[in-house]
Amino acid sequence: MESNPFVQKMLGYGEQGWELALSWLTSPAAWSQFALLVVAFGLAWLLSRRINNALRGLLTPAEDADGLIATARRFVLRFLPLMLPLLAYAFTAVGEQVVRSLFDSGAVIAFGKRVFLFLAARRLVHRIISDPFLKLLGKFILIPVAALYAVDLLDTATTALSEFRVGLGNISFSLMSLVRGLIAGSLLFWLGRWSNDQSAAMISKQKELRPATRQLAVKTVEIIIFGAAFLLLMNIMGISLGSLAVLGGAIGVGLGFGLQKIASNFISGVILLLEGQATVGDFVELDGGEAGTIVKMTARAIILETYDGRWIVVPNEDFIVTRVINYSDQGSANRYEAEFSVSYDTDINTVPAIVEAAVQGHPDVLAEPYPADCELRGFGDSGIDFSVEFWVNGIDDGRHKYTSDVLFLIWNALKDNGIQIPYPHRVIEFKGEMPK
Repeated sequence: MESNPFVQKMLGYGEQGWELALSWLTSPAAWSQFALLVVAFGLAWLLSRRINNALRGLLTPAEDADGLIATARRFVLRFLPLMLPLLAYAFTAVGEQVVRSLFDSGAVIAFGKRVFLFLAARRLVHRIISDPFLKLLGKFILIPVAALYAVDLLDTATTALSEFRVGLGNISFSLMSLVRGLIAGSLLFWLGRWSNDQSAAMISKQKELRPATRQLAVKTVEIIIFGAAFLLLMNIMGISLGSLAVLGGAIGVGLGFGLQKIASNFISGVILLLEGQATVGDFVELDGGEAGTIVKMTARAIILETYDGRWIVVPNEDFIVTRVINYSDQGSANRYEAEFSVSYDTDINTVPAIVEAAVQGHPDVLAEPYPADCELRGFGDSGIDFSVEFWVNGIDDGRHKYTSDVLFLIWNALKDNGIQIPYPHRVIEFKGEMPK
């Protein structure tokens, strides 16, 4: 029965490794190289301890320091665990040159040098990298590649992946190019996300810019970063941008009709950011009844948070093609009314002054553009109807219940002045005999 070619190849590599190990064990030159490896590691261990202690004392910032220099010093300190394997690698490289010049042989010490590099990669992944995505790439890509390099099989694996081709219609590409594209794409887009987060945080700190301008700057930087990452990835994978243009034109015609809404929402979002008529923190109400505070503006939609804690995702286009009421407008005043009634026995000429003074005493009621104004509205069935108008900075909902506070003030002021608030009176007339 014929064996699997892959199994045969692995068995061949195993036999070669076993023969190589036996030759090393019986060779005086190999034992001298082993001794050099031990000496190189010992020197690296002693020197790394001294250097690490000196660098820790020099680079460790104060606990409360949070500036750019302190952040850079903490970043450098994270890489100190690499000092031992890298020094061992460097000393072994020097020893390899000496051995090859003397004995014209250095396979053992070259193997040891590659092992030290593998230990450096392993320490980098397990002790230094903290980002979950980068740690995942390190475990499943960097460490296996370093292990193949340590046993001198990296070139063999690369050649095998390059020879293995995958066909997709008229397109054919090697498995190596696919692996290279996946690795490069993962790193590029992680770097793009990190760069975008850093630039967004920096732009958000520029308080002299309008909120809408900051949002537009963040979106512009995001498009530039990921656009550059995409073009660089295409270059790494060897894909012609000219062929992409032809393919993109064909696909664009087909998808254009289906993506009209997405394109419309994206352009509407850019217009909103440029005009600045609605921005994060504003309380808005749409014709459709959606109302809430803008908490986030994305490329496709605006997210409103209602006062009961719910989030409403409203497409950007709705803010362009429908009427939008902006109650906030970055701190402008809003007018509200509070209605009440008094008894017909009241001298109504005294009511406006009493109520206006009480309402104006509220700390949030403004004197500009107009002070509190009490107006007679009509003569009701049970009492005389009044309404007081007042201006405040904010929305009469959520954390601020201005109308409720004003009604409490009116009630207390009328009670203090002996003015009664009526309750309904009804007169019932019976025709004929009274019921028994």
